[in-house]
Amino acid sequence: QVQLVESGGGLVQAGGSLRLSCATSERTFRSYVMGWFRQAPGKEREFVAAISWSAGSTSYADSVKGRFAISRDNAKNTVYLQMNTLKPEDTAVYYCAAKFGNRVVTTAYEYPYWGQGTQVTVSS
Repeated sequence: QVQLVESGGGLVQAGGSLRLSCATSERTFRSYVMGWFRQAPGKEREFVAAISWSAGSTSYADSVKGRFAISRDNAKNTVYLQMNTLKPEDTAVYYCAAKFGNRVVTTAYEYPYWGQGTQVTVSS
């Protein structure tokens, strides 16, 4: 079973940056699609970004296009979410997710594997 370990969350001021990391020990990680989702208090889980590990194809939510970037490091078995120009509305718990395949998926229910989440708080 795929296990995901997240890190990099924290408290930043509006306009600042954070880089989230999602590490996996899965030996066949190159056969997976990796995604980032977020959930703010009182709101449903929201798609942020996704990447096909093998192909590098990416997808972004409209709300983060131009500000966030998803990438992967094959040597470190790690997926990153670089978040720039952060806004207070980006405040949420951010989750790393994975599913087997090579086609990018943007719906949460399609992902069977999830990390525990990391809190990102952006102050005004």
